[in-house]
Amino acid sequence: MDRSRLDHRSRLDRWNRYRFRSVWDLDAPPARVYSVLERTGDYPRWWPQVREAERTGGHSGALLIRSLLPYEIRVRARRGAGGRGTRALYEQEVEVRSPLLRRLAVPARPAFRLNHALMMRAGRHALAARLAAPPEAV
Repeated sequence: MDRSRLDHRSRLDRWNRYRFRSVWDLDAPPARVYSVLERTGDYPRWWPQVREAERTGGHSGALLIRSLLPYEIRVRARRGAGGRGTRALYEQEVEVRSPLLRRLAVPARPAFRLNHALMMRAGRHALAARLAAPPEAV
């Protein structure tokens, strides 16, 4: 394969990779937030886009998420200190592998990013609502 074709393929591969970082500052004490977040089996009940959730360490986990667009992403999450309340940090590195979505990489990139932002916003709002409910309701 010639050099120009390799360069072209490399540029296209970059369009099929995404890095997202979502920071949720929550107005609840860490113990309350973590008591909700560590119950991985409950995630699909309050965050409908979550298909699977599992612990991957003492203070971290992984989520399998599917939103409106037909692809799934894996998310790593870890806890950290927040300002007044608690900060939840979600970092994701995504590589689009579906042939159809790879062909749409350039024209649909804004839609992919919007889809992700809406999904994360829904999760943050759902978690905040769950935290606002009385502890016995959770």
